[in-house]
Amino acid sequence: MRLTPLESVLNRNIAASATARSLCNRLAGKVMAIKFTGLPLTIQFESDGERMKLETAATGTPSAALTGTPLSLLQLASPRPEAALRTGAVHIEGDAEVAQTFSELLKHARPDLEEELSRVIGDVAAHQVGNFARSALTFGRRAADTFAQNVAEYLQEEGRDLPTRVEADEFIAGVDKLRDDVDRLEARLARLERQGL
Repeated sequence: MRLTPLESVLNRNIAASATARSLCNRLAGKVMAIKFTGLPLTIQFESDGERMKLETAATGTPSAALTGTPLSLLQLASPRPEAALRTGAVHIEGDAEVAQTFSELLKHARPDLEEELSRVIGDVAAHQVGNFARSALTFGRRAADTFAQNVAEYLQEEGRDLPTRVEADEFIAGVDKLRDDVDRLEARLARLERQGL
């Protein structure tokens, strides 16, 4: 199945960016597949050198493939996409250079959701929807941070399951001092043995 609306937006943004056009040209004839773990869904991106074709049906072996859960694949759109790869949440198969080039292309051709929405519902309404979405994301991040902090404080202070930062630092300093003392004692014993005492 072709993903025509998304394909149109992507190709419009490629045409508007010289860097994206250049990257699309470099990828002529290459295919990248995104495979969603736990879902019967694969999206294939294929470049003809000027435009991208998006399909949900796999046609042949892709040049590169990214596999992961929907949430881990969304991490690739974050400011630190390499974190998803480093943790193993997303796996790359095939040509890593092709995957990197597709990633750069999609970064340069990424649609501005507020701009795309304004084509449908108008500028003012799209701006209000964008403000609401940004506020909801900010609230969600703050709520998640507060929740994580509260859980950490509970585990440290109430449950005493985790040490506090001060306790951990003191323990590490004690281990370092003990290691240094043992090294000095070992050196002293070796010197005494050499002296025959």
